[in-house]
Amino acid sequence: MRYLSTRGGVEPVGFADAVMMGLGTDGGLLVPEQIPKIPAKRLKDWSQLSFQQLAVEVLSPFVGDSIPHADLVELVERSYATFLHPEVTPLAEHGGRQWLELFHGPTAAFKDVALQLLGNLFEYLIAREGGVLRILGATSGDTGSAAIYGVRGKAGIDIFILHPKGRVSPIQERQMTTVLDANVHNIAVLGTFDDAQRIVKTLFNDLPFKQRYRLGAVNSINLARILAQTIYYFYAWGRISGGDPEHRVSFSVPTGNFGDVFAGWLAKRMGLPIDRLIIATNRNDILSRFVASGVYQAGEVFQTLSPAMDIQLASNFERYLYYLLDEDPAAVRALLAELEQTGQLQVDGERRRRVAEDFDARAVSDAETLAEIRQVYATSGYILCPHTAVGARAAADNAEAVVLATAHPAKFDAAVVEVIGIEPPPPRSLQGLLERETRCAELPADAEAISGFMRETLGAVED
Repeated sequence: MRYLSTRGGVEPVGFADAVMMGLGTDGGLLVPEQIPKIPAKRLKDWSQLSFQQLAVEVLSPFVGDSIPHADLVELVERSYATFLHPEVTPLAEHGGRQWLELFHGPTAAFKDVALQLLGNLFEYLIAREGGVLRILGATSGDTGSAAIYGVRGKAGIDIFILHPKGRVSPIQERQMTTVLDANVHNIAVLGTFDDAQRIVKTLFNDLPFKQRYRLGAVNSINLARILAQTIYYFYAWGRISGGDPEHRVSFSVPTGNFGDVFAGWLAKRMGLPIDRLIIATNRNDILSRFVASGVYQAGEVFQTLSPAMDIQLASNFERYLYYLLDEDPAAVRALLAELEQTGQLQVDGERRRRVAEDFDARAVSDAETLAEIRQVYATSGYILCPHTAVGARAAADNAEAVVLATAHPAKFDAAVVEVIGIEPPPPRSLQGLLERETRCAELPADAEAISGFMRETLGAVED
């Protein structure tokens, strides 16, 4: 399998190079040259596999011969040995609804499913091919801690994570800033997540800087993140359907950066019998407005009870746009130029129809989020984090939809206590965080300030 850029300026590369490249050198996002199709017979066989066995099967067509099969099996086994539940991403039924619990990893959020694997992939490829890697990423809450826990202490890797100061939960902040390994560098940016994400893209697009410091990406701009997240869609479908290819399943996906729901869309393109994909957003509703109108227009970033979704410009939207525009890089470049010049882009009626076929979408207010937490707890005793509550409320009209439970409620205990009056019991990974020592730099939302900090931290680097 080879990988191309959504903007058409990258020669096809293999899986290993795609993982290490992260963002395309032309500023685009990497996508597979072809999306593999999984026949119904194989889907039925996959439905009987463990999560780890399924992960190897799902990833193998994308990995190709870049990694020997035995090494891929070992990487997968090591990555998911860190999860507290034997099924890794189990299904739970409460209140008459199915919940796909994605929060049993070391940082109690769905990002662990991809980032435990990605950290081990980075370590494996560096050990095999030599050199060093400097990871640069922005987080709206969960990506940062999951990325840090994926690479902390790993040889040849430094990680720099930007988060918007005061706009992540206290637990999320402490999960990052209490990791004191020498290769971990936290930066609180005086701005929004969109500011932090813009800085990351600016530095990746500065090719001399990227090449000099050997930058790599852990945000969902890295295709390996998306590929890993497709696994739990296959796993949930298999557990619900028993492998019956006529049994279609819908999913409600809390999403801000479009990565998690794009993984579901990719699984569907691979042949997984998905009925509806529901995009669940909060007040920052650029994605739901796009589905309704065909217009993608950024607005003000609002701070909400579901901060990981406080995003306007969703970085993975470009991948979907590439397929919506029939894999035409020139058309992608033209629409992105329109977005840059006017602050919005728009697709035509035929493509609007295709968007409506691909997705449902709903924006959920903070008041609705709190009401959903209250209602689900009152009827079933099940405690939701605010992001999962957004997914549940967005699926209010689809009782059969599986809701992706993206984070443990203890990560957002203030909102939960406000509604139900009790603190959700924290998993082991979250216990004692607020009492630990922290380390974090505070910098303006400026690309030069961030690059200067990185240069100073890394010291002299030979050309």
